[in-house]
Amino acid sequence: MPAVELTNISKAYGATQAVRNVSLTVEPGELFGLIGPDGAGKTTLFRILATLLLADAGTATVAKHDVVREFRAIRNVVGYMPGRFSLYQDLTVQENLEFFAAVFRTTVRENYELVRDIYEQLVPFKDRRAGALSGGMKQKLALCCALIHKPELLLLDEPTTGVDAVSRQEFWHMLSTLKERGITIVVSTPYMDEAALCERVALLQTGQVLRVDTPAALRESYPWPLYAVRAARMHPLLQDLRAYPAAHSCYAFGETAHLSLAQPDAAAEAHLKAYLTAKGHHDVSVAPVPATIEDTFMDLLQTHHSAPVS
Repeated sequence: MPAVELTNISKAYGATQAVRNVSLTVEPGELFGLIGPDGAGKTTLFRILATLLLADAGTATVAKHDVVREFRAIRNVVGYMPGRFSLYQDLTVQENLEFFAAVFRTTVRENYELVRDIYEQLVPFKDRRAGALSGGMKQKLALCCALIHKPELLLLDEPTTGVDAVSRQEFWHMLSTLKERGITIVVSTPYMDEAALCERVALLQTGQVLRVDTPAALRESYPWPLYAVRAARMHPLLQDLRAYPAAHSCYAFGETAHLSLAQPDAAAEAHLKAYLTAKGHHDVSVAPVPATIEDTFMDLLQTHHSAPVS
């Protein structure tokens, strides 16, 4: 049976539809990602799964427990790390950990093995108030507190937002270690590079699931010939590429523009260079590139925006 199962979950805040008919499953021991920008519905789904919010419609189960009827049982088997740092900022690192252990009627010593690798990085700061920690250290402390009762499922809502690149990398390494111990992990992120670290992901936009698949399958499903284009002036480059007669889509991608073509063109590089040179661009480079998850997301998003809302 799935560790998490959502069936036609919908939730509105007044006139704003935050989540619309979301259905997905997460298998036991899986590292599953909810991927999408702000406003996609990720936090609403987490709050429903953590039994902090009631859905307007649909059903959801966590570890075989219904989120409405069996919410108390769910709270004993779930570790939840919300997007905002929510620990007691006036308590020290050690005091926060001991407090959350006491809430779940356990002790730090009893489950120390589970958090040891993470907590050892916090030991030099154990007497420092949580509010005085750096972003990366707050992140590690919050993860320790979410794990201290040895949960079956971790719900992590954008845990790496606002922290430096090194801390992001360390955090995902910690998640890999926890997965090896059999813990099911559902993590949300707006970062497409982090999506590639999940076993499966759900791409979300405006409260709807665009697609659920593995990162590799998402990359391979991209249907258009794709090129990375660079020139001296980025803004006019994007405008001219979007006006290119054979263009399907074009958007900025780092220091280049990613251009997809509506049809294959064996001489696409030469045709593009001639077109851009005629438009007055200099230092033009054009190269075919493999699609990323972000390319697939942008393509699904374009299709989603052009489809009628049901």
